[in-house]
Amino acid sequence: MPFADELIGRTTAEALTNAVRTAAPDAPLKALRAATSALDPLSLRERSDLLRDALIEDLPGDYAAFARTVRAARDSDPEFSGWLIWPVTSAVAAKAVDEGTDEAFDDGLRLLAELTSRLTSEFAIRRLLNHDLDRALEAVATWTASDDADVRRLASEGTRPFLPWSARVPRILAEPRATLPVINALYRDESEYVRRSVANHLNDLSRRQPDLVVETAAAWLADPDDNTERVVRHGLRTLVKKGHPGALGLLGFAPAAIEVTGPRLAADGIAFGGTLSFTATIRNTGPEPARLAVDYVVHHRKANGTQTEKIFKLTTLTLEPGERFDIARDHSFRAITTRRYYPGTHAVELQVNGIRSGRAEFTLLPPG
Repeated sequence: MPFADELIGRTTAEALTNAVRTAAPDAPLKALRAATSALDPLSLRERSDLLRDALIEDLPGDYAAFARTVRAARDSDPEFSGWLIWPVTSAVAAKAVDEGTDEAFDDGLRLLAELTSRLTSEFAIRRLLNHDLDRALEAVATWTASDDADVRRLASEGTRPFLPWSARVPRILAEPRATLPVINALYRDESEYVRRSVANHLNDLSRRQPDLVVETAAAWLADPDDNTERVVRHGLRTLVKKGHPGALGLLGFAPAAIEVTGPRLAADGIAFGGTLSFTATIRNTGPEPARLAVDYVVHHRKANGTQTEKIFKLTTLTLEPGERFDIARDHSFRAITTRRYYPGTHAVELQVNGIRSGRAEFTLLPPG
């Protein structure tokens, strides 16, 4: 992940200032110049918000005047793209909502669609969705038929229930069927870029509505194209890891007669920052081929002594009757920014087609 100053830093702020100066030569742009020198201690989102607020302060007036300046900057400056677009689209959304008119709201959506190919408008659109979801979704529905793949992706990505780095839209969380028409229109899109967004959108929905997601995926598989199975598989990935029977069955992972041996640990104690090594064996004891989704679960010790689990993908395979599959896996406990490790008792177990077995405990030793 790049650092904040590599994405929205002095160079980005100066490019934004220069583009606005070209479009609005009489504007003093004092706030933008001041913001350029105030970015260093801020996070990425804080930098975007600072430039958004500076842009709004430097371009007072109604929404229509603001939008004319943004479009003029877009049309006159080839550098008007990249990460400077995030604060610009956020400012467009803020001005459109603050104006309080249908005309400003509708044009704000149009302008976000016009700008999305220059970075993305997926973060900014959340403000408009929160302000008037029904009206916004009417426009978003038309984007699904756009000739521009970036606009079609915006329809799916911008309305995701749990879009990373973005504000939540409570009504989308409370009404999960609200965005189904969008992804139903796009799951067979010609663009992999769009289809991947659709799969991530479906996966987001699975966090709260697993049965609805399985129902939706089943409908897609009943009317597929060459890419539908891959979209569904990616969209159901979290439910498969959680062992949801409907998701597993939809992907062909039916209950199977298997024998699981292990996991067998190479050591009962793991050095802090070291590696857990384990082996296991799966054998098909039934009379039919068995299609298997094989994962493993690590139960991490928390600061309060309890444990929290994390599921990791191992493989998918088909075992013929009597066939066995041998597993050998190394799991690292090196320091990472997304997880803090605590010394003490941990555990690992296998999960095959959603069924867990063979829990084995080990101790993560203290640092040093």
